[in-house]
Amino acid sequence: MAVSRKKKIIIAVAAVAVLGMIVIVSIFARGKDQPEVTVVKVETRPELKSTVTASGEVRPIRFVNLTSEVQGRIVEISVNPGDKVTTGQPLVRVDPTQLESSAEAQAAGVQASISDVQNARTAVLSADNNVAQAQQSLATSEIALQQSRQAVDTAQTAVDREQVNLATAQRELKRTTDLIESGVASRSEYDAASDRLKQAQVALRTSQAQLRSAQIAVEESKTRVNQQRVNVKEAQIGVRRARESVQTSEARANQQQALLRGQSSQRYKATTYSPLTGVVVDIPARVGQFAVAGLSTTSLMTIADMTTINVEVNVDETEIAAIEVGQPVKVKVDALGEKEVEGAVVQKNPLAVSRSDTTGGGINNRVNVQEAKEFKVIIEMKGMTDEVRNGLRPGMTATANITTKTKQNVIAVPLQAIVEKTPTPTPTPAAGSVPAPPPAAPGEKPKEIKGVYVLDGNKVKFRTVETGITGESDIEIIGGLEPNLEVITGPSRVLRTLKEGEVVKKQERKPGGPEEKAEGAK
Repeated sequence: MAVSRKKKIIIAVAAVAVLGMIVIVSIFARGKDQPEVTVVKVETRPELKSTVTASGEVRPIRFVNLTSEVQGRIVEISVNPGDKVTTGQPLVRVDPTQLESSAEAQAAGVQASISDVQNARTAVLSADNNVAQAQQSLATSEIALQQSRQAVDTAQTAVDREQVNLATAQRELKRTTDLIESGVASRSEYDAASDRLKQAQVALRTSQAQLRSAQIAVEESKTRVNQQRVNVKEAQIGVRRARESVQTSEARANQQQALLRGQSSQRYKATTYSPLTGVVVDIPARVGQFAVAGLSTTSLMTIADMTTINVEVNVDETEIAAIEVGQPVKVKVDALGEKEVEGAVVQKNPLAVSRSDTTGGGINNRVNVQEAKEFKVIIEMKGMTDEVRNGLRPGMTATANITTKTKQNVIAVPLQAIVEKTPTPTPTPAAGSVPAPPPAAPGEKPKEIKGVYVLDGNKVKFRTVETGITGESDIEIIGGLEPNLEVITGPSRVLRTLKEGEVVKKQERKPGGPEEKAEGAK
């Protein structure tokens, strides 16, 4: 059935009217669709802390990796991982049979060397006696030589005297002969003078014979003295040799004793004792395993001294400049839940390592420059209770919150309120704002400026600000804001689209909502 012209006109008018109403309603709705924002009032905070958070692990200051100093079959391990040990406590025992046999054989060698020393010392005494006897014989021979020389002197005197007597007898005989020829002396006087001459000759020959005997005795005495001196020298050489033999025997005995001490030490080392008081961290060795000593020595166990505990964390290279020795730290160990332990930075390693480097890095190691770098920071944990200390184990994961700076009475706003954007030329800066940076030179990328959106009535105004230290959730405002201003903090989807002078409305907070909970937590 065909529609009449009149009905068509009515339908068209009605459609236009409906469309007009829709447009009018949408225009009114759009005028009332103002974005809702959350705001926070700018206040002076009594304290703001700038912190650096880094993760790492618990590490004791002292830990010892015990290795076997002797080789042999492990027959006993007296502790288990996690046990507490004290200094001097026996831990691992290796079969000492071979070591004891070696020590006993060495002890026998020591006894033999000591006997050699005693024999050598006896030989020295005998040689000393020989020297004394030779010196005594030499002294006797020298006395005999002296006496022989005195006998020669006496015999020489007797010869001289008899020669004088002979000369006298010869003169008397000549004088008597002359008297006889003169008829003065008798024949008997001549005979007497002749007899005296013969007696003098005999006495002279006797004295000369005695002199020759005395001289022979002197030569014999000299020979005996020389022989005795040779004997003394030989005896003294025997003493020196005997003493050298003693020194050699003593050196050999000392060597044998040193070897015995080494064997005894090796026998003692068959049992490994704890060098410190701590906790057994790991026991890679097993009973029945053959322990090897030397360059490839067998690892027995690791003991950690838990009296003083450090936490070693990795700090990103962008934050390491803020870390200084002595800064306070709060440490959380995953195994202890939410408990916080006080600490302090004691060491900052000046050498960067790559995050993928598991060898510790080094100056000579070249790393990928595109890869992020980290620095090792050592934190000493202090004031731990016995419960906390007993609950810690080396290698546990820990998170350190290092306080790098602390300021009192500062103006701060939440971090999410800070907006960075490219500066645009404005005729005049907003009142109280920090002057915008000068325009970038041609060809350079303009630097972004930091600012916040403040709420002036129901309109948005952008304020350029100068920031200071950054806390966990707030950032210090050095310039550009005054207390009691309302700063827009979100939502982030709205904050990114806000424009200067845009009309907004405050978001209605519900009692107990997330905003109130966040403020209560602060």
